[in-house]
Amino acid sequence: PLPPPPPRRFPDATFWTTDGQYSFPLNLPPSWLGLPGGRINVLGKSSREGGSPFGDEFEHELLTAKASANSLYQDVAVFHRPSGTLMVVDAVQSISAEPPQILLSEPSYRRALLYHARDDPLEVVGDTPEVWRKGWQRIALFANFFMPGTLVMLDSSKYVPEALRSPMPELGWAGVLPFTWNKDTPDAFEALSRSGAPAVAPIIQIILSRSPEASTRWVSTVCSWPFTTVVPCHFDAPLKLSPAQLRSAYAFLETGSNEVRYCDADVAWIRDSLAGLPADLALFPTTFGPLRGALCPPL
Repeated sequence: PLPPPPPRRFPDATFWTTDGQYSFPLNLPPSWLGLPGGRINVLGKSSREGGSPFGDEFEHELLTAKASANSLYQDVAVFHRPSGTLMVVDAVQSISAEPPQILLSEPSYRRALLYHARDDPLEVVGDTPEVWRKGWQRIALFANFFMPGTLVMLDSSKYVPEALRSPMPELGWAGVLPFTWNKDTPDAFEALSRSGAPAVAPIIQIILSRSPEASTRWVSTVCSWPFTTVVPCHFDAPLKLSPAQLRSAYAFLETGSNEVRYCDADVAWIRDSLAGLPADLALFPTTFGPLRGALCPPL
């Protein structure tokens, strides 16, 4: 079974949050979001301003970036000096070809790998490392791009009747598999992964490019710490990275351009969707321009 949420697993612990916590579309109270009432403290903006609540072993730096009138993004970098470990939330990620071990150790997660590895609703796939990798790569593309360019939606006249004849109903969704993937999917994943090179997720880059000054200051402070290991909250961890290697993920802040290493076909849906937002949700303009990716596969 999966472990319980941290507040229940550690009933005597005190929890720290940033000062801009909110939920969307309804701004629910913290206790409704799993944050325990009476055990929550608000973290200061920086350990340089009044010290760290975690003692001399830790330093922290809060990033606040505002991409639109009605949204706020925050991330916290926490540096554990004795171990040389930097912890962040969403601000950087690394994605390798192998699925994280937790996805293989929990049955429902492994079923998800098999579900996404199929190319057809009637395909039977084995529970093998090759299939796990195939499913994982597609899940990673989904997670980053929402509607990746290599995703092919199937007509309901195909996937609905075939769901009734699914040879693998145990994978869930009542046998329904409404999409497949084209032949360029491995190239798209390679552009996303680059063998695990650190990167900023496309949606996070969109946000940071709307607050380049604050983002640049945060990166400069974080990269002044002598860390040797980085632990993000998502995808691969821990990562053996130097400050210079981490800084390379934020090169767009130095170039002032939203060029990305990902396939342009993958970022197209995000780019077009954000351009079509209603006025009350529209993003602030940026001199960085819209996300632009590479031609995949290259000519």
